[in-house]
Amino acid sequence: MSVSSGTWNGPRPRPGNLREVAEKIEEATGLRVQVLGGKLVMSPTPRGKHAGVVWLLRRQIDGLLPESLAAFEVSSIAMPGDPDDYVTPDLIVLPREWMDDDEWLADPRDTALAVEVISQSEKSRHIRDTADWYAVARVPVLLVIDPRTATWTLHTRPDNGAYQDVLPGKFGEPVPLPEPLHGDVATGDFPVYG
Repeated sequence: MSVSSGTWNGPRPRPGNLREVAEKIEEATGLRVQVLGGKLVMSPTPRGKHAGVVWLLRRQIDGLLPESLAAFEVSSIAMPGDPDDYVTPDLIVLPREWMDDDEWLADPRDTALAVEVISQSEKSRHIRDTADWYAVARVPVLLVIDPRTATWTLHTRPDNGAYQDVLPGKFGEPVPLPEPLHGDVATGDFPVYG
């Protein structure tokens, strides 16, 4: 849905109200809406294989976490200093206390891992912009899983708006998660889009 196409009757996006517009669009359409670098980014609700990757990954990650951390879905991360700029990863590892917090935007400094599973229709530019956003926000570890190409990419050590270490891999190769997670994630059972 394009906000400029004339099909949207809610508030118009402008600096200072992007979060409000995103929330209204989510309510009206059921689409997942994020504010990424000052732009509204809309995604369809994840389909079966997309959700399956998240489910398989979460089952493994739960077993690798220290007692102080937990994996969450449908939680968003704010850009430091700009609560109107946020992303909602498919999976995020935060301190357990997050489940008792009334806030809906997590601090990127509290994030141990963010996971993005690429949708079938996602464009390369959006994927790059999203990885750059996480690096600028200084999220320490970003795992991008792409069921379109049966690949994954582990991004670590954000500095100067970019991840300094980028490790690519293919489904079937384990993802070596750094501390505070302990171990590898198996990817051989991840579904591939048809």
